[in-house]
Amino acid sequence: MALSTSTRTKIIISISRAISNVSCARTFSRCAVAEDFDTPTSSDGSPVMLFGLVKEYEDYRRALYGGLTHKALLVDAVGTLIIPSQPMAQIYRQIGEKYGVEYSEAEILNRYRRAYEQPWGRSRLRYVDDGRPFWQHIVSCSTGCSDSQYFEELYNYYTTDKAWHLVDPEAEKVFRSLKKAGVKLAVVSNFDTRLRPLLRALNCDQWFDAVAVSAEVEAEKPNPTIFLKACDLLEVNPEDVVHVGDDRRNDLWGARDAGCDAWLWGSDVHSFKEVAQRIGVEV
Repeated sequence: MALSTSTRTKIIISISRAISNVSCARTFSRCAVAEDFDTPTSSDGSPVMLFGLVKEYEDYRRALYGGLTHKALLVDAVGTLIIPSQPMAQIYRQIGEKYGVEYSEAEILNRYRRAYEQPWGRSRLRYVDDGRPFWQHIVSCSTGCSDSQYFEELYNYYTTDKAWHLVDPEAEKVFRSLKKAGVKLAVVSNFDTRLRPLLRALNCDQWFDAVAVSAEVEAEKPNPTIFLKACDLLEVNPEDVVHVGDDRRNDLWGARDAGCDAWLWGSDVHSFKEVAQRIGVEV
């Protein structure tokens, strides 16, 4: 008997979450899967059925979708697609010297972390429009310098290709192969409105069919809204999508709450070529 769309969706989400729990067990030996189901483990604590279950699930999805596990790929920006070319504290210090910044790089880093981790009280979102109020607060707290010229120079630096580079040098080749295979692509990022010009500066904006930026969507990961917006832009259902990102809370949990599949960059996958291969596209 043929399954209804809603039933198929529930099955896909259930299996996806089962896989994510197994993946979690690989990293955290006391994950619910290992406890609740008394899964046999190897000497390092990993479930022995992990790879077989992953393959079985991916084969199941390929059978549903004509050889591909997913119809669309969502990609996190910072930490997955791009990373700063130099340490943040080093740049804050270098640019700040002529404005009287005296803190060491270690001090700047510690102060930055404390400021960034504090709740942002001026609005429910950190990145509103160009994000200037939030970043002025962060820069001032990190360096002890509130000079507006210093802030503008630092702020504008992070919109240039000098400030960033691609995490995976093979990204372009992989994304072109994915698009050729019919996989739709989007960036999903907690970022201000500088993200689009930054992607253009890095010559990678044309790789993607859509970009969902928290400052524009007015929702930040892990809020499912931003993932659902990306799905709407791509005209796909959440269950047909996999998201890849480097943050367990923002990327994995957020995407799964939206009904998408999700892989953790640096754990589940380590390169975009591996992402493509898992989807079913050879590069």
